[in-house]
Amino acid sequence: MSDGTDAPRIDPALWRGLTQRRISRRDMLKYTGMGAGALALASCGVRGSAKPAATNSAVNFSKIYDSGKPAGILNFANWEDYIDVDSKGNSPSLEKFTKATGIKVNYKTVINDNEPFLAKIIPVLQAGQDTGYDLIVITNGGPVERMIRLGYLTPLDHKYLPTWDANADPKTKNPNYDPGNKYTVVWQSGFTGIGYNSKVITTPPTSFKDLLNPAYKGKVGMFSNNQDMPCPALTYMGFDIDRSTPDQWKQAAALVTKARDDGIIRSFYDQSYINALENGDTVITQAWSGDIYIASQPKSVGGDGYPEMKFVFPQEGPIYWHDNMCIPLHAQHPVDAITYMNFVYQPDIAAMMADFIWYVTPVPAAQQVVLDQIDDPAVANSPLIFPTTEDLAQAKQYKVFKSPQEEDDWNSVWQPVYSS
Repeated sequence: MSDGTDAPRIDPALWRGLTQRRISRRDMLKYTGMGAGALALASCGVRGSAKPAATNSAVNFSKIYDSGKPAGILNFANWEDYIDVDSKGNSPSLEKFTKATGIKVNYKTVINDNEPFLAKIIPVLQAGQDTGYDLIVITNGGPVERMIRLGYLTPLDHKYLPTWDANADPKTKNPNYDPGNKYTVVWQSGFTGIGYNSKVITTPPTSFKDLLNPAYKGKVGMFSNNQDMPCPALTYMGFDIDRSTPDQWKQAAALVTKARDDGIIRSFYDQSYINALENGDTVITQAWSGDIYIASQPKSVGGDGYPEMKFVFPQEGPIYWHDNMCIPLHAQHPVDAITYMNFVYQPDIAAMMADFIWYVTPVPAAQQVVLDQIDDPAVANSPLIFPTTEDLAQAKQYKVFKSPQEEDDWNSVWQPVYSS
């Protein structure tokens, strides 16, 4: 099977047409704790049907990948506006993949939130059937872990991932939610940190503590979900997220609750937080790195045109989350899927996507390609797309729940804070 390493070089002129509005990967992501999607999953009865996850040493990969010859078809389910697209609506990187491998890609933007998408495919998987997708992109912090716990992802044979092994950022390898990358490799990533209006706040914030500052009373935003608000609060208090105890959760929750009750926090937001920051309802907020980058860029290149919007990594460390490529169980074309996984870890391909998507690429070597071949120093020099070694060293991961009961206990502490 080809890894596409002979793909032609990027044509810099191609990027002149890539100026349509970038819609954030998170524009449609509505975290609501145990919201409609999660309740739908619960109604499917998936909590009690978990299968033990197989260790890679116990997997007969020949039954999955056979001789390693692609079938020539890849059914790919992804999020809206989460791949490079030219002015004609085509993806140059997908075209390069097909040219290099002969694999035709049926690319579908059918995911607009993790939970509703999983609520559709899990009953199909329970019935032992093919979902219709060979490759899906799912976020950690609950969704990926659930699929692993239920045994609904296909194990990856790493002999087909040499380009990933050579080029993936070490910070994305062996993640706490998928030790050894048995089932996943990262698609793109982002940081949860602090966004602020630099016209109003002239001294940059440095810590989660700044979100609790009475000086910003009524002008602070926080997230209304069960990972992006709790995890930074725990980190600020010096607690290890994964090893934290229910008593520590309550201590951190009490800290945020007091700021809420004192009127410091204006509201707990979903994606609408970026609108609140842009229109002045808030001046400082918890934020996702890609959103702030998009907000700050000129409209002429697809941004929102608010250069005063800035993002900072809190000194106690940002939260580093990942959207992951994975192959659902019973997929009809697993060789084609793993071929694509490996292909996108080429620096030139990763650069094409990073220059359009504006989230964190898992391929650090793509930075030089963006600078030299695409000639986009704004993207290449942004720590929100190519984070520094220091920022990555401080980064923390989402909480990984040991069981559905632990997740329920966690939610019972945090949901009242942001839903009251």
